Amino acid sequence: MHRVPTLLLMSLLGMGAVTVQSGTRLMASPAEEPGQHPQKAKLTAVAAKAPDIPFDNYEFQTEQQLLALANQSRRKAGAPLLTLDPGLSNAARIHAQAMLTARQLSHQLKGELSLPQRLADRTNLQLDQEGENVALDYDAEHGHEHLMLSPPHRANLLNPAYNVVGLGVVRSGDRLFIVQDFGHALPNYSAHEVKERIATALNQRRHQLRLPQLESRHLNIADDAACSMAHADKLGTPPVRNLAKRATVLTYTTLHPEMLPSESGYAISSYNLHTFSIGACYGRSDTYPTGVYWVVLSME
Repeated sequence: MHRVPTLLLMSLLGMGAVTVQSGTRLMASPAEEPGQHPQKAKLTAVAAKAPDIPFDNYEFQTEQQLLALANQSRRKAGAPLLTLDPGLSNAARIHAQAMLTARQLSHQLKGELSLPQRLADRTNLQLDQEGENVALDYDAEHGHEHLMLSPPHRANLLNPAYNVVGLGVVRSGDRLFIVQDFGHALPNYSAHEVKERIATALNQRRHQLRLPQLESRHLNIADDAACSMAHADKLGTPPVRNLAKRATVLTYTTLHPEMLPSESGYAISSYNLHTFSIGACYGRSDTYPTGVYWVVLSME
């Protein structure tokens, strides 16, 4: 007799959690607590009945199959192929093991860090977008098939913004706990490259406003001020306020140094400005677990 696979999936896409069983889609609203969802309770019972098979390694071959199937579907959809990142895979495997231990699917188990924090702990990538699929299934082919049949999971798999992925698969009896951690990785710029891009954007904006170009000058205190913000995880630290006593100062965070903040227009459009200096410091913090550039732009 052909066995109909029991499928349970969850997707982290925005605020909503989605559970799917045997092709029936059940949407949990953002306000619902995932632990209270009846499907999650049913998963716990299903997983508890599956005897654990001891293993020394994660299901690396299954992970590779899932990567191949994901990129096959992305190629058909015209989306860029995903690159497997070791750090993201490390995070995915740890989460898959945690779900196995807890006997439940979840994007954040009790005592566990949030997805951005989990990824930041395991990779040096700078990510401006993250997403996650988790599932319980029998093999890579069925897992991918069922994920693609669920709109939120399919959206993660085919999201053209994602360019990296981490995969973690652990076995419990004849079932697999599957984790797919997606991200959009940005270039890792040096402080010098960050400043060059900001300077170019600044003078391009001045040119568009038909204003004279500003002359660049280096100030060590600007870098110190930027790093003080990164360490404090906030803008407007005392070194910044001291710098503002002598110049017009803009402070902000960015992952895209080629783009000035929208509120900078008034400050940089003065005819009385002649020079500028840029302080930049990369830092990870509670607010920005995967990192951000802290910027001090002073103009005189």
